[in-house]
Amino acid sequence: MFVARQHDLAFFQTLLTRSRPGPAQLVLLYGRRRVGKTALLLHWAEQSGVPYVYWAAEKESADLQRRKLYARIVGLPIRQAPLFDSWSELWEAIATIYGGQRRILILDELPYAAESDPAMLSALQHAWDGHFQHSNLVIVLCGSQVKAMESLQLHQSPLFGRLTGQWYLKPLPFSALRKFFPDWAAEELLAAYAIIGGVPAYLNWLDPALGLSENIRRVILSEGSMFLAEPTFLLYDEVREPQSYLAVLKAIGLGAHTLSDISNQALIATSHLSVHLQRLQDLKLVERRLPAATLPAKRRNSRLGRYHLSDPYFRFYFRFIAPFHDYLPFDLERVLTRIREDLRAFVGQTAFEELSRQWVVARSEHGELPLRPEIVGSHWSRHVQADVVAVDWDARRLLLGECKWGEGRVDRQIVRDLIDHKGPLLRRELPDGDTWQFHYAVFSRAGLTPAAAAELQAHDGLDVDLARLDAELY
Repeated sequence: MFVARQHDLAFFQTLLTRSRPGPAQLVLLYGRRRVGKTALLLHWAEQSGVPYVYWAAEKESADLQRRKLYARIVGLPIRQAPLFDSWSELWEAIATIYGGQRRILILDELPYAAESDPAMLSALQHAWDGHFQHSNLVIVLCGSQVKAMESLQLHQSPLFGRLTGQWYLKPLPFSALRKFFPDWAAEELLAAYAIIGGVPAYLNWLDPALGLSENIRRVILSEGSMFLAEPTFLLYDEVREPQSYLAVLKAIGLGAHTLSDISNQALIATSHLSVHLQRLQDLKLVERRLPAATLPAKRRNSRLGRYHLSDPYFRFYFRFIAPFHDYLPFDLERVLTRIREDLRAFVGQTAFEELSRQWVVARSEHGELPLRPEIVGSHWSRHVQADVVAVDWDARRLLLGECKWGEGRVDRQIVRDLIDHKGPLLRRELPDGDTWQFHYAVFSRAGLTPAAAAELQAHDGLDVDLARLDAELY
């Protein structure tokens, strides 16, 4: 299913109409595995009306890679294609074949080709300089090894200064889940988003005819399920010594968020742990968060950072599956019991809070909030913790929000605590806090009681329940 990629498609469609730096384009597309890069490129190429060739490198010799690429371009069986002694020789042949024709050439899994022959990128650079940049060819370089693809943009890369565009493909937004599961209630959709996020492959693995709980039992936790092997598979493709990285991910998944706590739980010295954490951040699997109200000048050197898993399925896996992996599939009920007991809290602490912050960002972009925040996140200190904090440093305005994922309506005391307790404590942590204007919001699953709604309205606060969140996040 191909949904919710209009913004991404628009970028690639512009490649065919650009006149600068010329009609020829050399573009980078990257993103984590399963996110839909190949599907996006093929959909775009097929809709473009321009003849295209798609080729994906494999882990094999450079001679065979070159032979397969040439065979794909000219439409020959592989055995009938000639062998090329170098990538330079192949690029020369391709330049002759294409000439001035308008074509799209998609080179997928590029890191595999570069690993087989490091000269591949230098040869492409020379071919671009000598031939392709003066042609009508649009070349898209694609890959899932995020760090390797990002390195193509660095000064040390042969392609530095040649790329005419780059695009990082993100998972689908929450609103796209309804296309996959049209009969599911909003609560189920949000819980599914907490478990697998917006990765298209994962969404396609689930069965829309089943409810979420049955999908967990019969799909995610079933013997031989791809879900059970996925985290290890992704790491083995990206890092050496994956076991130490798995230990770090497991520690964070079980609630260790500071450097010292992760070190103690993963049994890795802090001097080595920093390298592991930086690598996991490069892979977009871990993120370092700072309290939202941290002064901009202090953000770079702040020691208040906490590490969190940024991938939803990794969060679910290392919270509920990895600690009990040895029980599967023999004692499935033990794992299911843990999930049933803790899933609601997990959904509230992860997806619901994140979507609440996304709602703030979206409403701000539409000019529907009384501030234009530079930072939207959560906040913590010795004195106060807040689920949603949006800070407009220039206007000295701050939005303070509380998230409640309980089944019942939020009562008046929660609103009073937000305004009378958390607000003043956070104000003290701001420079010239008395000069700041505070705004308030309550994000809830089931809404507010009449008394709570009246209290919040008296302070011009925002009441955002699940129905509103579901309707306005698009």
